[in-house]
Amino acid sequence: MVSEKVKSPVAYRVVRTIAQCLLWLFYRRIDVLGGDEVPLDRPLVVAANHHNSIVDALIVVAKFPRPVTILANAPLFTHFLLGPFLKAVGAVPVFRRKEAGDDPAKNASMFEAVLEVLHRRGAVLIFPEGRTQPKPQLLPLRTGAARIVTQCDPSERTALLPVGLVYHDPGTFRSGRAVINVGSAIDANAHNPRNDHQDPSRVVALTKLLHQAIQAQIVEADDQYTLDLLDVLEHFWRSEHDAVMAKNAPSERAAHSLTWRQHIMSCARWLRESDPVAVHQFKRRLELFRAHLEEVGLEPDQLQEPYDMSRTLRFVGGSLLWLGVGLPLALWGMLIHGLPYLLTDGVVRWMQQTEEEIATDKLAVGLVLYPVAWIAEACVCAWLGDPIALIVFAVLLVPSGLFACAWRERLHAVARQLGALFRMLTDRGLQMRLMDESHLLIAELDRLVDRVPASALETGGESNA
Repeated sequence: MVSEKVKSPVAYRVVRTIAQCLLWLFYRRIDVLGGDEVPLDRPLVVAANHHNSIVDALIVVAKFPRPVTILANAPLFTHFLLGPFLKAVGAVPVFRRKEAGDDPAKNASMFEAVLEVLHRRGAVLIFPEGRTQPKPQLLPLRTGAARIVTQCDPSERTALLPVGLVYHDPGTFRSGRAVINVGSAIDANAHNPRNDHQDPSRVVALTKLLHQAIQAQIVEADDQYTLDLLDVLEHFWRSEHDAVMAKNAPSERAAHSLTWRQHIMSCARWLRESDPVAVHQFKRRLELFRAHLEEVGLEPDQLQEPYDMSRTLRFVGGSLLWLGVGLPLALWGMLIHGLPYLLTDGVVRWMQQTEEEIATDKLAVGLVLYPVAWIAEACVCAWLGDPIALIVFAVLLVPSGLFACAWRERLHAVARQLGALFRMLTDRGLQMRLMDESHLLIAELDRLVDRVPASALETGGESNA
């Protein structure tokens, strides 16, 4: 039996720590839902959707309760930035047809390495879609995950674990959020009624079952833009129907949010088939409403609060005082971090990668350019011959960067508040009209959802959301 505190190789622990730091810096929040579903005492094949290139693997490595052996496309191992990290964590290369050519031994060795990990009661991470893609949808799965578990010794009780990775604003620094949604483990032996572990139809059946299980853990939509609109819609729906959720723990809110989004998107898919005009009109109203909020300078959570001029002025006054006092440290942080920030952004733009690879590229390029820039800046401090300057630089390196981010966020918040205050003063009925529009939107949403028969959700389905 494997203990819950499985000891990882030193290299894995180092890379995991680096991944945790990078994700903490880049993402505002990462929630793990269903972590208690992860079996700790048996071989495990973790199968996740693949939306965000290497970031998907980083998130699982950083947040998963067990060490995992990553299955990654072979070309990544020759990447000058990513290759060393993959090798350090003992990742296994997967050769696609165009890379393996006529040499089946390449993937035969992959299966051997994976089965050896599972024989030691370890866990492997595989992305069965086989490639990343920008749309928040699940592609047809390849059979690799099912083939792996069917080749395992039945007595070892290898489990197949579906995992959904859901992103919010994934490519934006400090705005991105992610949810790791862990489903119930699939016992491969339990889905083999004839006890025939060589039956090829079993691989097909397990792959279909896994596809449905992963779908149940994610929110599928036409594009990320639609999910962003769903963010706005959810906030106003909860303010009217489920205000008590605001008092729950963040993990509970994330779980309820995922369920609600899946339900709404299931309804939207049914309605798009039966009444596409109504869906289009509703989406258009929501787009215009969000654009109006942005124009006014209000966040969705500010609309429901009475707009108190004195409270707003106190916030603005206190913020301006905070911004003034913190300006020297913020300027220092911008000075020492500004160059690698601009270089990273420029290099990523020059790379012209696909949309789903932007977050990965920023993390990978930043992992190189930031330390290089910091070392160069430290050398400048040492060259100046003032040891105190070097000590101050080292002590303030990380705090000044984080403070500079917080300072900029507060500055933007003050600018929005001042803009909203001006609009409210010049148009006294503006907030009431916006609130009325939000009520009408939610009422229309409720009417649309009520039109969807329960049988459509059961068959079409909640599990396929």
